Amino acid sequence: MAVGLLSTSASLGEIHCALQPELPTQPTPLEAAVGPVLSPGARRAYAEVLKLRIPAAGQLLAAEPASAPGTLLVADCADFVALMISQDAGRYEAAIAAQDARLAMLEKIPASAVRDYTQAEIRLHQAVSQLVFNHELRGAWNLRQTVGLLQTAAYRYPSFIPLRKSLGMCQFGIGSLPEGYHWLLKILGLNSSVEEGLQNLTLAATRPHDFQTESRIVLALIQETYYKRPADAVALMESLRHEQPDNLLFSYLVISLNKRQHHTDDALAAYRARPTGPAYLPVAYLHHMAADLLLYQGDYRGSEAENQQFLREYRGQHYRKDAAFKLYLVAWLSGQPAATVERYRQQINLAGPLILEEDIYAQRFYHDALPLNLTLTRARFQTDGGYYQLALSTLHKFEPSSSTPTREQLELLYRRARVWQGLLRTDSARLDYLRTVRLAAALGRPPYYFAPQAALQLGYLAQTAGQRAAAKTYFEQALAYPKHEYKNSTDQKAKLALREL
Repeated sequence: MAVGLLSTSASLGEIHCALQPELPTQPTPLEAAVGPVLSPGARRAYAEVLKLRIPAAGQLLAAEPASAPGTLLVADCADFVALMISQDAGRYEAAIAAQDARLAMLEKIPASAVRDYTQAEIRLHQAVSQLVFNHELRGAWNLRQTVGLLQTAAYRYPSFIPLRKSLGMCQFGIGSLPEGYHWLLKILGLNSSVEEGLQNLTLAATRPHDFQTESRIVLALIQETYYKRPADAVALMESLRHEQPDNLLFSYLVISLNKRQHHTDDALAAYRARPTGPAYLPVAYLHHMAADLLLYQGDYRGSEAENQQFLREYRGQHYRKDAAFKLYLVAWLSGQPAATVERYRQQINLAGPLILEEDIYAQRFYHDALPLNLTLTRARFQTDGGYYQLALSTLHKFEPSSSTPTREQLELLYRRARVWQGLLRTDSARLDYLRTVRLAAALGRPPYYFAPQAALQLGYLAQTAGQRAAAKTYFEQALAYPKHEYKNSTDQKAKLALREL
C-alpha cells in the first residue's frame, strides 16, 4: 500500500482527526421498533444469492421497488458475490459505478436503521472490492469510513442486530491484521478490538434476523480458522447443506472445511455431489480445491485435469502460480516426460501478483530452484490429505545421512510431527516439533516455515494441556521468526492465540 498517494496537503494528524466518527449524543428514540431489512421478495432474492444463483436473484428483484434499501442491498450483494468469485477485473469498474449509484440513491432516503445499515454494507463491499483489485489506499480509506458509519449506526440503533454482524466482521478483521499492516491502520485511525468483534458476531449469530445464517457462518469460520475449533463449523455447514442440497455456497463451505481438516474423502464426496448447472455462478476455484484433494490421494491425472480446467475458467490472477506449481508436482511425481515437467515449472514464473502465500511459496520455489525430495513430498501430501498411516510408511523410507540438505533434515522432523499429531500421538508429535525447533536454532534459523509452524503447534498443544506459560512462550517464539513462506498467517494465528490466553 502506497502512503505517497495520501494528499500531501494534509498532515497525518489532520487525516487521523478527520477520520474519527462523530457519534450522536443520544440514541434515536424508538430505535427498538425497527422492522426487518428485507421485504419478502427481497428475502427470496437474497436466498438465491446465498445459493449462488445470481440470475434467479435478479429476476426476483425486478419485481421489487428499485429504490427500496432492501432491494439495493440484495442487488449489491449479488454483484459483489459475482465479482469476488469470478475475480474478473473486467467487471470491476462497472461494479464500483453501480455501488456509487446505489449510494447516491440512499442519500435521498431519510436516515433510518435500515437505510444506514444498507449504506454501510454497500460501502463495505466497495472497500473490499477496491482492496482486492489493487486500489489499496482507496479501499483502506473507504473501509475507515465504513467502520465510522457502522459505529455511529450501532450507537444510534443498539437493538438493530444486523449492524452487529458487519461491525463485528470489521472489528475482528482489523484487530487481527499482522504487525506489518499496523502503520497503515495508525495512519487511517483504525483501531479495533478482536474481542469486541467476536462479541458482536456472537450476538448477530444468536439472534433472529435476515442475515443470521450469514452471521453464523462467519463466526464458525473464524472459530475454525483462528481458534482451532473445527467441530462446530463442520457440523454447521453439513447441517446447512442437508437443509439446502441445492445451495452451492453451502456445498463449497463443506468441501473447504473438510479439506482444511484433512478429511479428503469427505471433501471429494461433497465436491462430486455439489449442485451444478447454468443456473449457478461458475466457481472455478472449486476445481483448484479438487485438484489438491486428488493430489493428496495420489490421483495425479485427475489432479492435473482439475487444475487445467481451473486455469481455463478462472478470470482472476491469484492462485495461478500455485496451480502451475501443483501441475509441476503432479507431472514430476507421476514420472511424466522431462519436457512436460519443465513446461509446468516455467509456467510458475508467468506474470502474476505475489500477494497470497500460496503464490509466494510457488514463486520462491521457482527462483530458489531447490530440488524437492520425492519421498518427503509424497509424505507431505499424504499428511495433508489425512492419510497418516500411509504417510508414516512413506517417511520410514527416508534415510537421512550426513549429506542430507538442511531443508530436508528439518522437513523430515516436521512432517513426522504432523503425522504423529494426526494419529493423536501427542507426546511423539511434541518431541518431533521440539526437535524441529532445536535443529533450526542450531542451523542459524534458516528461512523455512518448518520451525515457525512447529513452534505454533507446540503452543496449541500446550494450550490444550492447560500449560499457559509454555503456550505463551511457544506462540511468542513463532512470532519471532524472521521472514518465511507463511509468516503472515503464522503470525496472525499466534497473535490471536496469545490474546485468547
